[in-house]
Amino acid sequence: MGLKSNRAKEKKARRLEERAAMDAVCAKVDAANKLEDPLSSFPAFKKYDRNGLNLQIECRRVTSLNPLSVEWAFELTRANMQALYEQSEWGWKEREKRDEMYDERAWYLLARDADSSPVAFCHFRFDVECGEEVLYCYEVQLESKVRRKGLGKFLIQILQLIANSTQMKKVMLTVFKHNHGAFQFFREALQFEVDETSPSMSGCCGDDCSYEILSRRTKHGEASAGHTHGGGGHCGSCCH
Repeated sequence: MGLKSNRAKEKKARRLEERAAMDAVCAKVDAANKLEDPLSSFPAFKKYDRNGLNLQIECRRVTSLNPLSVEWAFELTRANMQALYEQSEWGWKEREKRDEMYDERAWYLLARDADSSPVAFCHFRFDVECGEEVLYCYEVQLESKVRRKGLGKFLIQILQLIANSTQMKKVMLTVFKHNHGAFQFFREALQFEVDETSPSMSGCCGDDCSYEILSRRTKHGEASAGHTHGGGGHCGSCCH
C-alpha cells in the first residue's frame, strides 16, 4: 500500500512539475506577444544600407499594420510560392494562407524603400513547439529587385536577435525540399539544422514528405539543450 502511495505521489509531483514548466514557457511567449516593438532596443537594425539598398526596417503586430501592407505581403507570397506549394502534398490553399497571414498572432518584419513602399518581409510568431518557446518564421519573401543583396540574411538575423532578446529557445521554419535555393540558404548560409521534429528525423512520413523543419537554437536554447523540457514532449501550441 505504501509503495503504491509513493508512486502516486511521485506521479502527481511530476505532473505538477511539468505543468509549472509549461506555465513558465507560455509566460515567456505571452510576454513576447505583449511587446509593442521587439526592435525598439536595437535601433541599428532598423535600417539596411548596403549593396545599393537604403531601406527602413520595422517590426509590428499584424493588428497595427495597414491592411494594404498585409495584402501586399500576401500577393508577394502567392507570386513567389504558389507553384512550389502546388508541387507539394499540401497544394496551394489561398483562403488558408490568407487567414494565416491575417491571423492576430502574426508579427511582421517589413523592409521599406525611400518611398515607404514595402519590398521584403518576414511573417513570424512567438509560439510553443514540443514544450519549448520558439520564434517560428512562417514566411520570408523578397521582391526580385532586392534579392541577392544580403537583405534576406539580414532579416533572418534580426529574427534571431529578437528570439534571443525575448528568451525564445529556437528560431524555426519550414522549407520545401524542392525549393533548393532556400534550403541551401538556410542550411549553409545561416547554419540552420534539420530539427528533431522534422519528418525525416521523427520517423513520420520521412522521404514521403516534401518539406523539412529547420531550426537554429538561441543562446537560451543552447543552454538548455540536452535537458528534458516541460510539456512532456507534447507538440503544438498552448499559449493562445
